[in-house]
Formats: sequence, C-alpha cells, structure tokens
Amino acid sequence: MALSLGANAPDFTLPATSSKKISLSKDLAGKAVILYFYPKDFTGVCTAEACEFRDQFEAFRELDVPVFGISRDDIPTHEKFKKAHRLPFELLSDESGKVCKAYDALIPLIKMPKRVTYLLDQDHKITGVFSDMFESKGHIESMLKKLKR
Repeated sequence: MALSLGANAPDFTLPATSSKKISLSKDLAGKAVILYFYPKDFTGVCTAEACEFRDQFEAFRELDVPVFGISRDDIPTHEKFKKAHRLPFELLSDESGKVCKAYDALIPLIKMPKRVTYLLDQDHKITGVFSDMFESKGHIESMLKKLKR
C-alpha cells in the first residue's frame, strides 16, 4: 500500500548520479517533484520504465517538474544504467532501504523496492500515486495526466 494522497512526503537526503547528495527539503524546496521507486537497474520492466521516463522527459521539463528514480542499487551501478540508457534525470541510491521504507516502497521480506511513483506538489504533499509492480508505462501516463490538470 502506497502513502496516502495529501500526506506529507517524508524528507530524505540521498547520493545522486551527479556526484552530490539530493535533499528533498533543501534542494527541491518549493518545487513539484516526481519520485519513482523501482526494484533494480538493468532488469526488463525497470529498464522499460526508465526509458519511458526518458522519452517523456521533455514534457516533465516543460512543466518544470524534476524526475528522480530511486532504488537500492549503488551509485556506480546507477551511473552505468544511466549512461547505457541515456537517462537525462538523476538516479538516487537508497542502499539502506530507509527511504524506500519511509515511502512504503519496500517489499518487507525480500527488502526490494516496489514499483511505485509519487507526484509531490510544491509543498511536498503527495498529490498523485501510481503503484503497479509489473507495468511501467502507466506510471508515466498517470503522472502526466495529473500534472496537466
């Protein structure tokens, strides 16, 4: 079960593929944000999802909404994944799984991230949620519909 609409998004600071750390409350203050959690780099559905975000990235940029992918993969793996698929957005590493857990995006027994996407408004309240472990395209379509309303 994902976090509820209207809930405050948990704050976090995570290492990013840009060689710095991204903090929700500091670096993204006053910005709407897309956070998409996914199980693992270089797997079929995760690759399709990342590439779909890449292919729709211009639409998010025009709406001034940054996109961040989050998994438990380390930064070197993220960097390879980002380069291999020419991803124009940051990937964040949550190796401990604490942020995934805070966003209710962690499968309890196997400690692997679920596939869940959140749209946060400028106050970092959750205004959109899409969760589907085996389907990736709906995540992007759902977020774009919400943003264009």
